[in-house]
Amino acid sequence: MTGKTETTFELTDSASGRSSQLPVRTGTIGPAALDIAALHKDLGVFTYDPGFGATAATESRITYIDGDAGVLLYRGYPIEQLAERSSFMEVAYLLLLGELPTSRQLEEFTGNIRYHTMLNETLLRFFNGFHHNAHPMAMVSAVVASMSAFYHDTMDIHNPRHREIFSHRIIAKLPTIAAAAHKHSVGQPFIYPRNDLDYAANVLHMVFAVPCEPYKLDPIASEALDLLFILHADHEQNASTSTVRLAGSTGANPYAAISAGVSALWGPAHGGANEAVLAMLEQIGSADNIPKYLAMAKDKSSHFRLMGFGHRVYKNFDPRAKIIRAMCHKVLARLGRSDNPLFELALRLEEIALKDEYFVSRKLYPNVDFYSGVIYSAIGIPRSMFTVMFAIARTVGWVAHWQEMISDPLMRIGRPRQLYTGPTRRDYLEIAKRA
Repeated sequence: MTGKTETTFELTDSASGRSSQLPVRTGTIGPAALDIAALHKDLGVFTYDPGFGATAATESRITYIDGDAGVLLYRGYPIEQLAERSSFMEVAYLLLLGELPTSRQLEEFTGNIRYHTMLNETLLRFFNGFHHNAHPMAMVSAVVASMSAFYHDTMDIHNPRHREIFSHRIIAKLPTIAAAAHKHSVGQPFIYPRNDLDYAANVLHMVFAVPCEPYKLDPIASEALDLLFILHADHEQNASTSTVRLAGSTGANPYAAISAGVSALWGPAHGGANEAVLAMLEQIGSADNIPKYLAMAKDKSSHFRLMGFGHRVYKNFDPRAKIIRAMCHKVLARLGRSDNPLFELALRLEEIALKDEYFVSRKLYPNVDFYSGVIYSAIGIPRSMFTVMFAIARTVGWVAHWQEMISDPLMRIGRPRQLYTGPTRRDYLEIAKRA
């Protein structure tokens, strides 16, 4: 534990008179954390925090979020600066290695990623075993897990060089796997990666190109995708990142840990939220129906949820939403879809909701998912691939956190405790005697 201990918090059980000294750990910025490791030994109790909303499960140097102020920092750098000036590959280097690269370092890193973009042909044939209408996320999760059967000679998690090879390999191959999943779902031939293209452009090429004609890359679409990858690259100890850490803490091979993260991301409350936003907009249909649906969103007895508003962490405006909103305008204007009805509906919904006291008082501001689905749709990404695009970006964050955890000499297997509320001890009753 490297967090500074500046004071202690004493907790006393008035019934037994036992007490526990809980060190107060402070980081560089953000709230302090009570070190409760000795609480059970001293007082015989656990802490209770459903959803881990107030529990720091680990110490990390990667990403910082101030939800009240709407701040997101990657290794100390504001997301606004990185989104404006950086590239996804540069951000990937930053998250993995802790510092922005020099020109030579970035060129070498990018070259290493390009070197690993192709898939083993046997692995590529795995896709033929999936049903034609399998969800791409199901295929991606399964294929990522199967990579451990191909690269077992470089999976020693205690070997720094093996960890480096893994990190380059999974970041490089995720787009190829994702594109192959899409091609399988639409019955088109797989498209091989091109090493002359940058990361985002290569994704678009593999998703949209066909062998019978040249694919013309739209630079605005590539720019938009690169920006989305930057904004989605990491987000502190979210559900999927925590899943990767928990799976990895067992010593499981890293591909299994990343596959677990992919599966966790698939949930509609996590990575599937942008897909749910478009479904919600289609359900609303027109601006005339907005008041009716806002009333339903306020009604606790209604099952309708206003997707893309509010955030578990951000209690202010999601800083990523401000950035992505401008790109959304740019993409639609460039692609000649400025009259896109879903986008116009989204803007109108945002305008009305932000003037509604119910949403304003609860600080239910638009988040990154509110606009990202519209951008994906505008550049032609099918809805079933929205969460896959998210997974491509978040893989960098997952790998950075896995690397940080594995290299920590104090790493322990994750083992949450519980508050048991089931039956007390009872004896087995023969079946003939049961009522």
